[in-house]
Amino acid sequence: MPLMRLDKFISGQMPSVSRNDAKELLKKGLVTVDGVVEKHYDFKLDPEKSVVAVSGNVITYREYLYIMLNKPSGVVCAVRDRITPTVMELLPPELRRPGLFPAGRLDKDSVGFALLTDDGELAHKMLSPVSHVPKKYFVRLEKPVSEDVPELFGSGMTIDGNEKCLPAELEILNPNIECFVTLHEGKYHQIKRMFQAVDNTVVYLKRTTIGGVILDDKLSEGEARLLEENEIKFLISY
Repeated sequence: MPLMRLDKFISGQMPSVSRNDAKELLKKGLVTVDGVVEKHYDFKLDPEKSVVAVSGNVITYREYLYIMLNKPSGVVCAVRDRITPTVMELLPPELRRPGLFPAGRLDKDSVGFALLTDDGELAHKMLSPVSHVPKKYFVRLEKPVSEDVPELFGSGMTIDGNEKCLPAELEILNPNIECFVTLHEGKYHQIKRMFQAVDNTVVYLKRTTIGGVILDDKLSEGEARLLEENEIKFLISY
C-alpha cells in the first residue's frame, strides 16, 4: 500500500476532524506514530502497519467503511436531496466521512437494511444482476397471496409487458397476506411491480438481508453501525 501523509490519515479515519484540525493536533504534540510523538503534518506512514494514536487513543485504520443502517420510511437512499431527508443525514458524526454513498436503492416508503459504503467496487458488485447477490424482504400485502404466485416468481416473471425478471424466491407466511421475497437483482420498484402483475398491492416492505448479512435487530429505525469483519467477508465473497 502507498505511504500516506499523517494529516490525511487522521482526517480520513476521524470523520469529525478536518485536515486543519489534524494539523493543530499535531502541533500540540497530541499525535504519536508507533509510540513516538510526531508533529509534522506531512510525515509519511504505512496506514496498514503504523500505529497512530491521538490523545492516547489508537486509530483503527479502515480503507473503506461498510455501514448497516436501519432505514425509516420517508427517507431517500441518496447522497443529497433538496426536498427529502437522505440516509446520509441519519449517520452519527463518528461514521461520516467524504465519499460515502448508499449501495443501491430502497424506496422512500420502504424500510430496513440500507448499505452505505465508500467502496465503489463492492457497491458495483452488490448492484450488478450478474453477481446474483440475494436481497431478502419482508412484505405485507393488501390481499392473500395466491398459491400459484411462488412458482410465477421462481420462473422469472415478466412485468409491465416486456421487462423480464430473474427468478425470485417467495415464501408465504401465516397469515398469507405476509411473505418473504428474495431478489437477485434490483429493478426499480421491482417487488411492488411484481405483485401488481399478479393483482395484488404491497402495503409494507422491509429489507431484512443483503448478501447473507442480516439486519441487526438491535438497531432501531434511523440507527446505524459498522459491519463486523465476518459480515464484510460475506459481502465480499459474492
